[in-house]
Amino acid sequence: MNTLSEFPTAPELAVTRWFNTGANLTLADLRGEVVVIEAFQMLCPGCVSHGLPQAKRIQHVFGDDVTVLGLHCVFEHHEAMTPVSLEAFLYEYRITFPVGVDAHDAGVALPITMGRYQLRGTPSLVAIDRAGRIRLSAFGQADDMAVGATLARLIDEPRPGAAA
Repeated sequence: MNTLSEFPTAPELAVTRWFNTGANLTLADLRGEVVVIEAFQMLCPGCVSHGLPQAKRIQHVFGDDVTVLGLHCVFEHHEAMTPVSLEAFLYEYRITFPVGVDAHDAGVALPITMGRYQLRGTPSLVAIDRAGRIRLSAFGQADDMAVGATLARLIDEPRPGAAA
């Protein structure tokens, strides 16, 4: 069994633009909250059929106990996945949680945050505990029961600095 100190600290997000929020969100600002990041591409069949619906279910079931963030990680078909297209996609698919566009370094195919988290592709789901540690990283279709059980444990953990 892992001790909490064995879990890696979640790297900060590198986002060029946010949708569905007026704020420029950072993980530092969200410290103390349980955070789920759903990394997706709008032209990814697995994202549309599994990843995003699961993120919407998490938002619905856990409500204010979990902060759900989308991360649009474009690593192919760049011309088709513009911010204008993404805005229409979010509206059509009724995605209401904040979604950030992962930044790119010039000449590098993989988006910055995707690389920082060593994600293998999309869809990917990352769960971060209240202390900012990665407690779950899943690629592909993540099992609802396993994700729900992990999130329930993270919600039950005390906030950092709280008396035991």
